[in-house]
Amino acid sequence: MKSAVETLNPTRVRLTVEVPFEELKDSLDAAYKKINQQVTVKGFRKGKIPARVIDQRFGRGAVLEEAVNDALPKFYTDAVNEAELSPLGQPEVDITELKDGETLNFTAEVDIRPALEIPDYSGIEVEVDAVEVSDEDVDKSVEQLRERFASTAPVERAAEDGDVVTIDLEAKVDGEVLEDGVASGVSYTIGSGELLDGIDDAVTGLEAGGEATFASELKGGSAAGKEAEVTVKVTQVAKRELPELDDDFAQLASEFDTLEELRADSRKRLADMKQYDQATQAQERVLDKLLELVEVPVPEKLLEDEINTRKHNLEHHQLGQMGLTLDKYLELQGKTAEEFDAETREAAVKGIKTQFVLDELVKQEKLNVNQEELTEHLMRRASSSGMSPDQFAQAVVEQGQVPLLVGEVARGKALAVVVEKATVKDTNGETVDLDDEDEAEAGTEAAEASAESAESAEAKGEEKGEEKAEG
Repeated sequence: MKSAVETLNPTRVRLTVEVPFEELKDSLDAAYKKINQQVTVKGFRKGKIPARVIDQRFGRGAVLEEAVNDALPKFYTDAVNEAELSPLGQPEVDITELKDGETLNFTAEVDIRPALEIPDYSGIEVEVDAVEVSDEDVDKSVEQLRERFASTAPVERAAEDGDVVTIDLEAKVDGEVLEDGVASGVSYTIGSGELLDGIDDAVTGLEAGGEATFASELKGGSAAGKEAEVTVKVTQVAKRELPELDDDFAQLASEFDTLEELRADSRKRLADMKQYDQATQAQERVLDKLLELVEVPVPEKLLEDEINTRKHNLEHHQLGQMGLTLDKYLELQGKTAEEFDAETREAAVKGIKTQFVLDELVKQEKLNVNQEELTEHLMRRASSSGMSPDQFAQAVVEQGQVPLLVGEVARGKALAVVVEKATVKDTNGETVDLDDEDEAEAGTEAAEASAESAESAEAKGEEKGEEKAEG
């Protein structure tokens, strides 16, 4: 087999491949064997039909077509490996010549990872928010804890904002009560915004036994997104009572003996959170600066696929779970379809560029991922997915996604290398010394958030290329 590569643009090549006919022998034998198992010819046992009889009865062309379809993926893969290419997506294959007994010639056009030149990045400088925890921050944190330990006591008066009401609900659409539109004994805090739009106004001012009807768009259930007539009946009004902020509360709500100790711990936890946020912010801003330094051509087909994937995931998974349509989501966000498309495209471009650049850095810096790093990352991903580590690990292995996880960790390490060489200062002008653990974890998350697309496309392309390369 002989092959040659023609560069069509920085992200696309055309392979020209010439295959001597003798190299098709194994595929021809396999084609005859396969056809033998599929057809019957009178006078011959199944599977024992001579090749010449198959040629006469079914045509040599059918055999050649089967053989070529079987052989093309291998010859394509060999040509890709010989040229040391990194293909993205499925190739467009065109058989240019097929002479029985002589030769098979074909071309294959495919997108590839562009060759990148990473310049010196040691001069990158970024500014991040200073880690400052105010007394107001601590007050808010303690107040949130206090809210969790609030109790309720029934009262004989009209419901007010902040009260907890027990209610019965009935929803009708077009005058018909929905099967899943009836609920009894629902506990609801007025002003929490946790139920239907309009319910706060409806129940405020009602005493136990009172009822009201209001219109609201349903957020879930069989009639999600439809306008419904909702009747709400209040069966009980209860006042929320917050515990006193004293040492007794500290002992009730924590392991501390005094309120001052509880406040000190809240201050430390808030500082730790802000330090982690600061590390994440540093990673994101350093990444933006790094991308500005590198010219990264983006394959149009890969970009188109990534945009469609992002739109599909948003519309059919994230919004679907919330009972929202894309149009409703855009209305709530105050965005036009054109603005949404522009933002999605911008995010997709950044994601692809991020992966290309960080993967190149992984090679340039000769970074490896050890078992401990992979396990730690797997545990974090399992936690965020709501699965146990064992369940998540099993799913990763079964779906062949171990290389994807390895890539995420490696890219995080590459970004951490760049951050380590960058100058990071806070808004007070102080140089920030990022914690190594926070830096590595935040780096993995920052890289992971914007750079899964190209790897998915590459894996998909290799898989399809192995299965079949059709003209």
